[in-house]
Amino acid sequence: MPKQRPYTLSIAGFDPSGGAGLTADSKTFEALKVQGLSACTAITYQHEAMFAGVDWLGIGQLEKQLTALLGRYKVPFAKIGLVQSMDALLQVLELVQRLSPETKLVWDPILKASASFPFHEEVHAAQLEELCQRLYLITPNWNEMQQLMPHLPPMEAAAALSLHCHVLLKGGHNEAKPGYDYLFSNGTMRSFRPKQPVPQGKHGSGCVLSAAVTALLAQGYPLPKACRKAKDYTTRFLNSNSTLLGYHYL
Repeated sequence: MPKQRPYTLSIAGFDPSGGAGLTADSKTFEALKVQGLSACTAITYQHEAMFAGVDWLGIGQLEKQLTALLGRYKVPFAKIGLVQSMDALLQVLELVQRLSPETKLVWDPILKASASFPFHEEVHAAQLEELCQRLYLITPNWNEMQQLMPHLPPMEAAAALSLHCHVLLKGGHNEAKPGYDYLFSNGTMRSFRPKQPVPQGKHGSGCVLSAAVTALLAQGYPLPKACRKAKDYTTRFLNSNSTLLGYHYL
């Protein structure tokens, strides 16, 4: 009899192309041998090269989904992706922590679609600090870190936020050292270099990396090893074909 897989939850938007959001997270969870659960925050209208719009689900609809899932399954780690606003994110955090206090939360701060459609224009520093105090890990890319804390360079901003939660600063948009990721924990930093060059980006690669970290944490890996293995998985995804939609495999 195969070993029971740990449960992992994605709270994110639905992307009909399958490249990002809930669908990409589910593919990543399956490949990394966790049992993936999903709660939908939004319906998007897009494919890998175009974003046409979004319809948001209400907090009541999300609460019904989470109540059903977290009332039945023990979820050690959950990932939060696309949400409507910082206020909505705080509501989601409060919901999960009320329904399942032991669940640790990973936030992938999706502030703009890969086709350049913006979701959030402004993030207040005090609100960001309050949010991070409720999180285990955040996984911003270089541009998202600049938007979250525009008064500091990304590395300094990540170090500052890591006093409240772990920060994995993804390096895909770092022009100085492309592909280098940095993990900050309580002000300390370690780097993860890419094992091979990546010829082009992929739609949803940020979702894949954060989902992979979440899955590996649920498997019991310590955070640095989970980040390293997730980076290797994402590199294979990025190099899997020549299109903007990657393939998932170990």
